[in-house]
Amino acid sequence: MNEKYKTPISMKNKDFKPQIFAVQMVGTHYRLINTNGEDVGSMGVNTLTRKKAYTTGKALKQVKTKTGSIMYRLVSMEEYSKLVSPIKSNEVVSETPTTHNDIVQFIHNESIGLKPKSIVMNDLKWKYLIRSAVRAKNIMMVGPAGCGKTMAAKALVTALNRPDFYFNLGATQDARATLIGNTHFDSNKGTFFSQSAFVKAITTPNSVILLDELSRAHPDAWNILMTVLDEGQRYLRLDEAEGSPIVKVAEGVTFIGTANIGNEYTSTRVIDRALLDRFTTIEMDVLDDIQEFGLLKYLFPEVDDFDLKAIAEIAHHTREVSRGDVGKLNNMVSTRASVETAGLVYDGFSLVEAAEISILPFFSADGGIDSERTYVLQLVQKYNKPKSDKKLFGSNTETKQSKNNPDVVVW
Repeated sequence: MNEKYKTPISMKNKDFKPQIFAVQMVGTHYRLINTNGEDVGSMGVNTLTRKKAYTTGKALKQVKTKTGSIMYRLVSMEEYSKLVSPIKSNEVVSETPTTHNDIVQFIHNESIGLKPKSIVMNDLKWKYLIRSAVRAKNIMMVGPAGCGKTMAAKALVTALNRPDFYFNLGATQDARATLIGNTHFDSNKGTFFSQSAFVKAITTPNSVILLDELSRAHPDAWNILMTVLDEGQRYLRLDEAEGSPIVKVAEGVTFIGTANIGNEYTSTRVIDRALLDRFTTIEMDVLDDIQEFGLLKYLFPEVDDFDLKAIAEIAHHTREVSRGDVGKLNNMVSTRASVETAGLVYDGFSLVEAAEISILPFFSADGGIDSERTYVLQLVQKYNKPKSDKKLFGSNTETKQSKNNPDVVVW
């Protein structure tokens, strides 16, 4: 930008270090905010200059002239955002490779060692997740509830050591207040606009912003996010009026959305195709019994293998039946539910007691002995026996079919 605005302040100090300020409206006043997030008042900058910076979504940067006077130049908000102090003292942005060869090496080799053991995700999808963050792409993670979508997003943040922000859009009643901010009235300040945490998030360079439960969000939220997520725009308009101020998305920001897919999710909406096209989709895998057991064993190594394998088999069985054409189950045991069940067993509950708390409530009791809940209860009870050396995954187990329910295997 070539536009400069002179201020009456004079500075002849040879050690002068130029500062850069954002402009916020407090009451009827335009205030300068330094890179530490502190309100420093007007700093001698005239009102018209501060107003122009605010209305055009620009920052003001100090420039010292030959005579020692300070002038202010309109610059991009990205320049301000790069200097903003970290949100937390332990949030250090990791060094991201810059050359193409370094990026390729990082994605296909180094990134594998960053995947935590608690995330059961194949290497290809993990590498794609890493690549999307390094390239500041928008990612949509889809899959049934409890399959690890949010956990995978948090693992990405930890692996890359990025600043992160979390917004549960499924729990948001007022999309504008959550994503933009609110107008308030104070008897001393008068009417003033308070920006949302989302504005702070999108102006933090290299941050990872999790938009959880996007499929449950109100369409108003989708409309607001359209320009934010568009690769060619990447800005947030603070007001719908023409010429209203905008906030630019900082460099390196990655957005991760999560969505539940399936008719069983009654509170979800079919996501607008225009919004969906702004993401690249990663479908989370539903674990099989072997993978589920491996995860549970990693999380609860002290729990007996018999119980962990039982939980894994119960979960796997419900997933297989719910995907079948028989119609015996319309729901399944999620990985989140199986982890909770294993946690209860770890804390001294029996398998049946743990299942009664963390599994059965997800299945309908309508229909009495023919209900989904009865079916799952029978499935759980077959494992309610003294510990033995029989292998649940092996061929050494003698089984027979239940007379009342041929699909339930009884020990």
